[in-house]
Amino acid sequence: MDLLVLLLLCTAPLIWGHRLELVIDSCEDMQLHHSGLSPQHAPSPFTVTAEQRRYTLGEDVKVELQGPASTPFTGFLLEAIEVGSKTPVGSFAIPAGAAKLLTCSQRPNSAVSHTSGFNSSYIQLTWRSEPSGDIKAVQFRASFVLNSTTFWVNVTSPVLTFTNARVARSAGSLTGNGSTDPAPLVKSARSISSADCGVTKVCFTQPSNCDPAVSSSCYFMSAMMLPGGTAVRYEMTGPSQGYIAFGFSADQMMGNDDIYVCVTDSSGQAVVQRMYSTGHTTPQAVALGNVYNVTTSVQNGVISCSFTTTNIISIQGTSGFSQSYYLLLVYGPSSNGQIRIHTNDFISNSKIAISTPLAVSQDTIPDIVKAHGSLMLIAWMTTGTLGMMVARYLKKMAKGARMCNKDLWFVVHVGVMCLTVAATIIAFILIFSYAQDWSGGAHPVLGCLVMILSFIQPIGALLRCGPQHHLRYLFNWTHFLNAVVIKALAVAAIFTGLDRIDSSDGWLMKVMGGFFAWEVLFIIILEVHDWIVKHTDSTTVEMESALVKGDGLLIGLFFIGNICFLVALLVGIGQK
Repeated sequence: MDLLVLLLLCTAPLIWGHRLELVIDSCEDMQLHHSGLSPQHAPSPFTVTAEQRRYTLGEDVKVELQGPASTPFTGFLLEAIEVGSKTPVGSFAIPAGAAKLLTCSQRPNSAVSHTSGFNSSYIQLTWRSEPSGDIKAVQFRASFVLNSTTFWVNVTSPVLTFTNARVARSAGSLTGNGSTDPAPLVKSARSISSADCGVTKVCFTQPSNCDPAVSSSCYFMSAMMLPGGTAVRYEMTGPSQGYIAFGFSADQMMGNDDIYVCVTDSSGQAVVQRMYSTGHTTPQAVALGNVYNVTTSVQNGVISCSFTTTNIISIQGTSGFSQSYYLLLVYGPSSNGQIRIHTNDFISNSKIAISTPLAVSQDTIPDIVKAHGSLMLIAWMTTGTLGMMVARYLKKMAKGARMCNKDLWFVVHVGVMCLTVAATIIAFILIFSYAQDWSGGAHPVLGCLVMILSFIQPIGALLRCGPQHHLRYLFNWTHFLNAVVIKALAVAAIFTGLDRIDSSDGWLMKVMGGFFAWEVLFIIILEVHDWIVKHTDSTTVEMESALVKGDGLLIGLFFIGNICFLVALLVGIGQK
């Protein structure tokens, strides 16, 4: 007889006395002996997970054996071993009637097996670590029996490391929804930490390499493939007043994303939801699917959710755990369990396959992207604005002054506008050489339009007709309107560009809003002043001089503020 026969109590209940001996014989290697049957080589649908990733001397640790609700197992053998050893350590406590304690390697209660008639997809057991001694990392291992011919051996859990400090537990038992697991869906939330990031799980953090177990300001998500490759353990946590969510996307823009949300409901408790986003509309809720072993917590403004699922990642055109996706991590407010537009988002710089453990963060903005943004700011919020104001308001200030046989205002206008177009071209080349595609939503579209119209503007100026030509007014209006359109598109492009990199508290967007408002305010003031000049008796030299000085003072004040806003934005971009 062997372990398989011993475990299948329901098919041969008369030989239980022999089974117990053979189960004990299998403690060392978890293999089935003398049966002539081989274990399954395909990934196991059943998993072993611990409630935490660290433990202390004499601490109780919850251990869960689980599988899809539609595929219960009929037998199991579980023990804890030191990593690198086959010797069982610690002892188990069991729920009444659901399991039997065993003595392995002459250690009482060091292993657990099922009892007669067991048939479930979930069981929770308690393991207690040694009260003293040379403590090392431990790992749980189990064998599962599906039926008389199908079984898996040596299914292992993630490693538990030893720590001198007791693992903190979140208070409160909260409720969830949508699980098909027959066991209680939500249990006390376990501690989420960055332990094993890049070793057994993929982690995405903001700030880079932060640990949610240490810092309450850490935004964190992790994905760990469980043994067998058919289930994933997800974790997410971060400070938020409504929800935190992560998703998988084919690009770095929201839309066509597979999303899991940890959101507070009307009672202030956290629940897990699954959503799918299409375009820039609010993501739509979809069936939660096979999600089980859910833990949630709302504590001191930090929302946390962990859960296991066999749902595959699925977005349009791509599906599966082995595929690569961009990771999205967002947070924002909610109302009675309904999410609102997110406050902030973090997006991985490259595609990640969650089947390959890796530590990921939203890296600092590349210097080439900073250079692109800085050039566009200088071009269309300072030099371009200067060129437009010179042409519209300062002609009379330099009346009669000439340079290179041209009016001085015209030379200044052409010079700064050529500088503006040159900066735009350089900025365009920089970002296109970096991104090498047109994806990214509205920002690249706006940027391309600015580039095209900026290139057309000087060509039109070179082909203009003479000042006395009867069609000169067509050029004047076309040149003016094209400049206004370019300015509007450039401002929109700058706003959308800053929104992509402003991942803190929206400070850059606020400064840019003030910058734009400052410019609009002075354009209105200058237009009003210009109207007053045209409707005022300025025949005297003194009056005309006073009005010209008024224009000069207004424009000088405007550019003092302009430079202050520009420097603030450039410094902010440099610090990203």
